[in-house]
Amino acid sequence: MARRLLVAVLAAALALVAVMIPAAADTGSWQHVPVPEQVRPQAALNEAVALGPDRAWAVGADAVGRQAPGFPLVLRWDGTAWQRQSLPGVRWQGELLSVAAASPSSVWAVGRDAAGRARLLRHDGTAWRESRPPRGVTLARVFAGGGEIWLTGSRDGAQALLRRDGNGWQDVPAPPGSVHGLHLLAADDVWAAGASVDGATVSHYDGREWKQTVVDGFPRAAVGSVLAVSPTEVWAGGTAGFVGGPPGKPIPPLLVRWDGEKWSRVAMPTDFGSVNSLTPTASGELGWVSVNRSQKWNPGGTPPLVPGPDFLSWDGSAFTGYGEPPVSGEGESWTLRLAPVPGTDTVWSVGRADGPQGTFAPRALRFG
Repeated sequence: MARRLLVAVLAAALALVAVMIPAAADTGSWQHVPVPEQVRPQAALNEAVALGPDRAWAVGADAVGRQAPGFPLVLRWDGTAWQRQSLPGVRWQGELLSVAAASPSSVWAVGRDAAGRARLLRHDGTAWRESRPPRGVTLARVFAGGGEIWLTGSRDGAQALLRRDGNGWQDVPAPPGSVHGLHLLAADDVWAAGASVDGATVSHYDGREWKQTVVDGFPRAAVGSVLAVSPTEVWAGGTAGFVGGPPGKPIPPLLVRWDGEKWSRVAMPTDFGSVNSLTPTASGELGWVSVNRSQKWNPGGTPPLVPGPDFLSWDGSAFTGYGEPPVSGEGESWTLRLAPVPGTDTVWSVGRADGPQGTFAPRALRFG
């Protein structure tokens, strides 16, 4: 009798503990994280940046349509949910294209209004405010790292690079061709991913001049993301190019690696798509690769192409593929721009997803 009573008491205690302790989150897959309800369905996210588990921003456009420019959109992650941020004094229509942060009081976002004019916003730790953009430059993206803030864009049809210097912006000479992505380690240690007439290029800036290397010479090849792990390990990703062929012909992704002596192409478990983003682990090693519109051959099957992995996790020797989770009423997403959370294994991905009847919707995903 006493033993049966003891078992019953223990069972009740264990049941109580099970109720009090929340179920562990699934950290082995990508999870969909909803955006605020007041963000309209016809919205898009272009890029995100995180400074910690409870401090991240995502930027894009709201109420944008096929023929409508929409309005600039900023979301803030507070550790629990995404919240829409107010933009005092911002009255223009248009889109925010990119965001980067050097510190909680130095968060920058670049965009473009409906007339095509460059727009620049800064969060000073308290609120978002407009900042005067560099004169005559159409801005594309903003990058932060190594205590540096840089802008990319164009001026009079030519590539423009600018570096934050005190309270202003200083022009930096650009490498030949175009620059699509930067990795900033210091003012005299900058890596650039891009393209030239000779193919995909990676360039290094030592504070005085650029040294450029063609990493893939196939016509129309380009890289848009670069990650420098060490002087003997640098990664760059983008697309290999096709010349001619039928409209809509898929293009294979391109991932290359520098080992201190040469660049080599790295095989991936997908056949078509574009490497959209590379992001490091907490220790600075390559952690994740995102592949936009990833597809694989389906030998002997119908259809001939099937969806491939959207995200590739690198463990130092091999890739593990992950798909994005299904979202009711929405299709696959575009962009897949990655944003690691410093000091953790958590990674954000933002973009826009295919919606019903030719529309699209904002998409935020998280791993970890």
